[in-house]
Amino acid sequence: MDLKLINDGGAAGTFSAPDTLFGRDVNASLVHQVVVAYQANARLGTRQQKERGDVAKSTRKPWRQKGTGRARAGRASSPLWRGGGKIFASSPDENFSQKVNRKMYRAGMASILSQLARDDRIRVVDEFRVDAPKTKLLAQKVKSMGFDQVLVITDEVDENLMLSARNLPNVAVIAARQANPVALVHFPNVLLTRAAVAKLEEMLV
Repeated sequence: MDLKLINDGGAAGTFSAPDTLFGRDVNASLVHQVVVAYQANARLGTRQQKERGDVAKSTRKPWRQKGTGRARAGRASSPLWRGGGKIFASSPDENFSQKVNRKMYRAGMASILSQLARDDRIRVVDEFRVDAPKTKLLAQKVKSMGFDQVLVITDEVDENLMLSARNLPNVAVIAARQANPVALVHFPNVLLTRAAVAKLEEMLV
């Protein structure tokens, strides 16, 4: 698979990328499963609801069991009552994680990269650096390459890149080992360094 090679001034030729990573058939259902699992595994159980024993209500029986003509009631914290507890209440230690086999995850990532390559949404650059930790420098560099929104994947993210990119809402710079399906799907364009391509091939093939 040939990908477009660019530099700070624009097009600079083509880059021969491995077909095992960028030339695979797309498995849409697998991509969906990998994306959903990645999001689920990042989810935290940070909310809690009250069960009938947690609600601050009197434990006194509201009325006698028989003879009133009303339905029997044991306590005001019943889930059937307004202000009562919750049936099957959510707890903060709930586990949302989903298991995805390593082989499936690698195949899903390769499917995403292959589809991006077919859609002409991937570019390759020899290296990606900025001389100083300044957001303006990185914004100018990205714009000169023809991008408005882009995910930049390098072999390693140095401090200058990290500090320059953190205040740009439409630009993200990550290391190859941090590449994930959600980021690849979210951004309309992906920029890879040559070293990052080799790292991804080592990780995913």
